[in-house]
Amino acid sequence: MSEASADRPCYRVAVRALCDVTARSGDLDHRFTPSPTAQQGIAGHQLIAERRGVGYESELSLHGEVEVAGARLLVSGRADGFDPEARRLEEVKTHRGSLARMGANQRALHWAQVKVYGALLCRTRQLERLELALVYLEVGSGQETRLTEPATADELEAFFVAQCQHYLAWAEQEAAHRRRRDSALTALRFPHPAFRQGQRELAEVVYKAAGTGRQLLLQAPTGIGKTLGTLFPMLAAMPRQGLDRVFFLTMKTPGRRLALEALRTLGVGEDSETTAEPLPLRVLELVARDTACEHPDKACHGDACPLARGFYDRLPAARQAAVARGGVLDRAALRELALAHSICPYYLGQELVRWCDLTVGDVNHYFDTSALLFAATQAQEWRVAVLVDEAHNLVERARGMYSAGLDQQRCNAVQRRAPPALARPLGRVVRQWRELLALNTAENAAETPHLLETLPVGLIQALQQAVSAVGDYLAEHPSGEVDELQAFMFEALALCRLAESFGDHSICSLTRHGRGRATLALRNLIPADFLAPRLAASQTTVLFSATLSPADYYRDLLGLAEDAVWWEVGSPFSGAQLEVRLARHLSTRWRDRESSLDALVAVIADQYHRTPGNYLAFFSSFAYLEAAVSHLSRDYPEIPSRCQRRGMDETARQAFVDDFVAGGRGIGFAVLGGAFAEGIDLPGERLVGAFIATLGMPPISAENEILKARLEERFGRGFDYAYRYPGLTKVVQAAGRVIRGPEDRGVVVLLDDRFGEARNQALLPAWWRRPETAPASPADRQPGAADDLPGTLPSSV
Repeated sequence: MSEASADRPCYRVAVRALCDVTARSGDLDHRFTPSPTAQQGIAGHQLIAERRGVGYESELSLHGEVEVAGARLLVSGRADGFDPEARRLEEVKTHRGSLARMGANQRALHWAQVKVYGALLCRTRQLERLELALVYLEVGSGQETRLTEPATADELEAFFVAQCQHYLAWAEQEAAHRRRRDSALTALRFPHPAFRQGQRELAEVVYKAAGTGRQLLLQAPTGIGKTLGTLFPMLAAMPRQGLDRVFFLTMKTPGRRLALEALRTLGVGEDSETTAEPLPLRVLELVARDTACEHPDKACHGDACPLARGFYDRLPAARQAAVARGGVLDRAALRELALAHSICPYYLGQELVRWCDLTVGDVNHYFDTSALLFAATQAQEWRVAVLVDEAHNLVERARGMYSAGLDQQRCNAVQRRAPPALARPLGRVVRQWRELLALNTAENAAETPHLLETLPVGLIQALQQAVSAVGDYLAEHPSGEVDELQAFMFEALALCRLAESFGDHSICSLTRHGRGRATLALRNLIPADFLAPRLAASQTTVLFSATLSPADYYRDLLGLAEDAVWWEVGSPFSGAQLEVRLARHLSTRWRDRESSLDALVAVIADQYHRTPGNYLAFFSSFAYLEAAVSHLSRDYPEIPSRCQRRGMDETARQAFVDDFVAGGRGIGFAVLGGAFAEGIDLPGERLVGAFIATLGMPPISAENEILKARLEERFGRGFDYAYRYPGLTKVVQAAGRVIRGPEDRGVVVLLDDRFGEARNQALLPAWWRRPETAPASPADRQPGAADDLPGTLPSSV
């Protein structure tokens, strides 16, 4: 919606958006799932049009306006189809499974949409009456169900005007909020007396990217305040660039907390850190459903969960309370507000996305296959800005979003325990598994992924049919032991949907683990093909991190536009702050690891004794880490140590970090690329140094070699893109834990001779000084170690 003039305001809304606000009622009910894909929906609409024959009009563009108390509302949309001869207006909906399980509230919403279209059509063609039809097409069978209802033009007009009056009240309220918001943001000032060194440059380049509508890869060092330095200029740009929404996306929970703290520093919310009047900005924190759910033992529908019962009846009051409150709606505030209105906190957050100016959440909320923020952007036609924190992680995160797998043993177990009604569809899945394995017996050795040249069409089709059957069964049997069936359904559905878009960006592999135990995987290798449309949908996207080099690696794998800008903010730190030492006598290659452990822990002990304090030691795996700890404890029992453990929960991770106190002593062992290698802040004497063993490169494996080959074929940089660049990024991130501010001093010890190679040094920060050589006795020297170092590190990355 937008304001046309101050004296006679005019607002715009699409038919679907209008009805979403005015015509929903009843329970929250997600049993009528899973829905067809967008491609299946388009194909279904085309099929209905083909069946109707000559004279049938599809995709009718309709619009009209209603005036209430001097304000105008322009409503527009595309009706699915109209038969002039029968005077029948149709709204087409695709679905899977039995139509009987559709909730009454969903049907009511569909009727509201076709009635609004009917009113607009009667106005346009001066019709006195129409036959309205809801046409439901089951995408699996092609079966069509048509529900009809006669209506006069007067009845439809009355319904239309009532919906518009309801919506206009919200439209005027939101327009007033937009004016207050934009006025405040136009006058926004930086909340501190001065920028940190490098922070002004960072803010200026973000502001310019917003002004030019460019995609920006922004490499800026740790410790200069990237969160505040990106949020401030983007908020200042909102009114000037006509931005509707800003999305701040993070990789981990601590990133969300930092963003919310920065927003409070800027003056958002009553608990803001400024003395001025709070900024009239609505900020929403999105959290995972498992985190927000109040009744994890209950299904998400009114028959099972009290917070789903009558959800849409109580939603308007909760929504009004939320927008009136404004400020920061974080997890705690959202929960309090939702429970005060007896509705689900998680789904209230989903609803409030539409009414909040800035949303803070995980990257999957915009980039995943079913991303809420991306879908809302498309549906509402918003102009959005997207800020992605720790963006170097997006390559691997996106690969995971667009990958899926299925386990044969799980399918067999589900089939054995399934009710009789599902025996045939699940039995078909089991048979297709056997046929697939029979066709790939010779080529596929145990535990070795076998690359399939084509998708297993028979298994995919059987899975599609099973998904539909299981969905029907779960809708009719909402209680009982359904968790296993539901988990299977969503895993199978994810695989089937990715199969529809299968291409050279992904591979299909089959792995045997023994008799009756195999896995089928669709693994994404190049996320660019999926991410590019989402990046293009935003007015501007800023991807920022301390490690976004080389630029071409991220441009290629993330699918950035040709005119995307890469910018590096110079480090405020000097080489005098960080002593970089290289153990050039050590080789941590796989073949040398066992023989080099004694020498490796000797280097660690020597540095610790030289400068006692808190250290972090990073290793490429838990097995390697545990072996190093064992040797250190045996040979140097006087050195305190603590270890990252497999599967640590958030409380345990925080306790590990809290042990690093100023003046403390000891070595914390952690996994390179893990929870403690980035995103934690240990300034001053809380951390005086770090040890980094190996170059962090992924292990050589069959799948990683396939990845290398595919990247070589597409970009000509197979080894670098698959191994070197991801590995050195982990190294720089881990080393970045040591120097966090202008007063910090510390040491980084690189425990591998390959760090002395020029091609690897070129990927290390330019401000690091020439590494000194860690001491070693002649007996400690490893085969293949570098004898000489370059004179200096490269002057630029």
